[in-house]
Amino acid sequence: MLDAKAPKSLRGMYIDGQWRQAARNFADINPNDGSLWAEAPDGTRADARAAIEAAQRAFPDWAALKYTERAKLVHHIADVFERRAPDFIAAVQAEGGGWFGKGAFEAHYIPEVFRSASASCYQASGEILPSEYGKLSTAQRFPMGVISVISPWNFPGILTARGFAFALAAGNTIVLKPSEDTPYLGGIFFAEVLEEAGIPAGVFNVITCSRESVAEMGDEMVENPLVKGVSFTGSTPVGRAIAAKAGAHLKKACVELGGKDSLIILEDADMERATQAANFGSFMHQGQICMSVEKVLVHEKIYDEFLEKFAARAAKLKVGDTADKANVIGPLINDRQVERVKAQLDDAIAKGAQIVVGGGIKGRFVEPTILTNVTPDMLVYQDETFGPVVPVIPFATDDEAIALNNDTEYGLSAGIITQDEARALAMARKLETGMCHVNCSSVNDEPHVPFGGSKASGLGRHGGRWSIETFTETRWITLDRGGRPFPPVF
Repeated sequence: MLDAKAPKSLRGMYIDGQWRQAARNFADINPNDGSLWAEAPDGTRADARAAIEAAQRAFPDWAALKYTERAKLVHHIADVFERRAPDFIAAVQAEGGGWFGKGAFEAHYIPEVFRSASASCYQASGEILPSEYGKLSTAQRFPMGVISVISPWNFPGILTARGFAFALAAGNTIVLKPSEDTPYLGGIFFAEVLEEAGIPAGVFNVITCSRESVAEMGDEMVENPLVKGVSFTGSTPVGRAIAAKAGAHLKKACVELGGKDSLIILEDADMERATQAANFGSFMHQGQICMSVEKVLVHEKIYDEFLEKFAARAAKLKVGDTADKANVIGPLINDRQVERVKAQLDDAIAKGAQIVVGGGIKGRFVEPTILTNVTPDMLVYQDETFGPVVPVIPFATDDEAIALNNDTEYGLSAGIITQDEARALAMARKLETGMCHVNCSSVNDEPHVPFGGSKASGLGRHGGRWSIETFTETRWITLDRGGRPFPPVF
């Protein structure tokens, strides 16, 4: 098992089945205490180009491999990952600043992503279409080629696996660049696992770089003509830029971006379920989840009772270094995130918001914070927070709750807590979100479902057959059996 305190020796970038060191390294920091956790390779645009060329060379054989063989290999990734789970969890606590339980959840979930992807190899890959001329008319799906995957730091295991597993199973080859905040968890660890699983050289490649090198490496991953598709998970501003650049090159892009998600508590809600859903959804992993609850909307009839019980739950969450399993709330990933959260909090207080619980900031540790009297002119109402700060806002009618939810450029997920399922489903249809969960938190995911958002929360869908649709191309192929006549003049 990895020692969470000792500096790690990372094997390097993984290109064409070989481990390669870079000319220089960059500091991979433990966000709990600012200590050096590892030194990671600071790759260049040339490294990205080499990885893409390796993936292109490997593509024909990987795409031509029998689907049963690809399925076995992808399924074996799950087995290897499961065996390496303790290493992954320890890295989640140290490199990622995550609670032990968060790491355990990721480690349990990720193998299921690969098993689901493996199963996709056995699903239908096309259709038979009617033909006026008696042709055998087919629509068939084929792998595209090299797929660039750019993954984030907040759930670097799940969101990396989801970004490439189905594309890999479909016969594409992969070039992965993890976040500079989690180069091991989101990249190098996967290279270790896939190498052990026996994935052929060049089929899966990992390149890493510092924040200063991200722009040029990212440009290569999108602009290189050998790249046929891009999978990105991260912030909306960066996602917009990547989608625009991919569009300019006529490439498919699946971008899963930010959110400003609501949990709507109706007046008949089970109070225990409601407060637990709000506590988990708002503060799990310090609110650093794209689906985090960022607005709790509560019917005015139960507002006071809910607020009191929610605050009591939040106050019990322990904050501190995640090396201690008892600390559920760890640090924000870096100082930039702390400044972002602090700016929103300061702005809200200056404009009249009240702190019900929390509000303290010590280094990268931000206490779980509940606000009231939040108004639309405040940053915390408008912008994604990505931290453990949440406003609780009353409403009087279903239409008002729907309007409050939709009053944002984002549209990722939502939750509705009520005993009236028909009422909730009617509301869900009016919410401008890609996902909605009745009697559950907005934070939900499963490997085989269509995960994604609307509006500024992204384009495309990850998961199951939706990932296959995203990272394959459809071709119309016919076989003429009836001798379709041509005009006599020809």
